[in-house]
Amino acid sequence: MNFQQALIDEYDRECSTTRSLLEAIPADADLTWKASPKNMTLGRLAGHVAEIPGEWGVMTLAQPGLAMPEGAYNPWQPASKAEILEKFDSAVPQAKEILATLDLARWQDNWKMTSGDQVWVNDTRYNVFRTWVLNHMIHHRAQLGRDLRTLGAPIPGCYGPSADSM
Repeated sequence: MNFQQALIDEYDRECSTTRSLLEAIPADADLTWKASPKNMTLGRLAGHVAEIPGEWGVMTLAQPGLAMPEGAYNPWQPASKAEILEKFDSAVPQAKEILATLDLARWQDNWKMTSGDQVWVNDTRYNVFRTWVLNHMIHHRAQLGRDLRTLGAPIPGCYGPSADSM
């Protein structure tokens, strides 16, 4: 079995499903809405879902890691659904191109994310891509689906039909 091709196929399927959910955000949605005080805003959550497979995918596949200055993280707060879709659509093809051409030996390379002296991630490139790109995208996509459902938006099916598509 060609694990890299299987990973490409999975990435394509999950990105397609993610794109469908991002499209389900109502054009007039209040992106400052939060399900609870501990949650991200709808806009921040949707923006995070949009940036994970593209920007984080590119970073994971093309760089040896990420060193963020301590306290420098400034989460992206998109202003519109169009901005969210633009971010997703611009970066996912770049990540897919790198994924398709990545030398097999590079999957075992170490990838590290730090902030000052704190190590956040320290693992193989494969495990980082699997956990912090694919699984992370799916995790936050599920949260976004929950929030959209709470707001009354119809939800597309992910792994089969949804209650709205039956």
